[in-house]
Amino acid sequence: MQKSWTWTTTGYGLAEKSHREIMETCRIAGLAGIEGSPPLFEGNTESELQTIGGSYRSAGLCIETFHLPFSPDDDIASFYETTRRRAVDKMRLWMGRASLVGAKVGIQHPTTNRSDADVEGLETYFIQIGKSLDTLLREAEVLNFKIALENMLPSDGGRFTSRPEHFERIVRDFAHPNLGFCLDTGHALVASRGDAHRFFDVMGPRMVAFHLADNAGDRDSHLAPGHGRVNWRRFFRQAARIEYRRTMCIETQPFDFGPDYTDSAWKKMVADTEALAESALKD
Repeated sequence: MQKSWTWTTTGYGLAEKSHREIMETCRIAGLAGIEGSPPLFEGNTESELQTIGGSYRSAGLCIETFHLPFSPDDDIASFYETTRRRAVDKMRLWMGRASLVGAKVGIQHPTTNRSDADVEGLETYFIQIGKSLDTLLREAEVLNFKIALENMLPSDGGRFTSRPEHFERIVRDFAHPNLGFCLDTGHALVASRGDAHRFFDVMGPRMVAFHLADNAGDRDSHLAPGHGRVNWRRFFRQAARIEYRRTMCIETQPFDFGPDYTDSAWKKMVADTEALAESALKD
């Protein structure tokens, strides 16, 4: 089995750095680029966004994925129409901005609501997100952009999209060439109590992004890969089987002293993750 993907890291962990500093960290650490995030591009004009994206490409780096906003008000499955419509408008704005820096995939939280979907009414969540996706996928077609729905933490119980069966329903109801999935390994571990591979089984054929993070299974600690209970051998072998060829975002900071992490700490995080993958893929 062979590794066919490259590594990036989240822009949220680099928000205090300039773009020049980020590019230097990527070069030293062996990262292919970053996952874009709104704080890195807040206030930039459209022309500036294109210039920034071009500077990454000129440095041999990419911003292939972009994490769309996910504050409490950014709920595309909100039961309140005013909130939902505002969230959709905001996502459309940031999809366009992400596209200007060169991103091809937008990571989308299906909901920011933390309640138990069975208690609140699972059917209503699907109705609401369906209306939002109808608008967002039309925009994605225009931008040649993919929306990647991410699996969520269970929160107070069976939160919407914290269960594999929720994604099975999404596949049945909303299949579209511009709609894919982002598997968050840390979220899956907490939600599944060790049965995280079930998410991969459902999401795998439509996987367009990954968030790699580790934890003990009790909370979303965002530990660097290898410092928790995620079964990395199984995960990387599943990724190789589907011949995943995009970037994988290590959505953590280094397992080291911080918050001002050294470039050597970033380099070690990437090297350690690479070693996990190499070990997993040995026949």
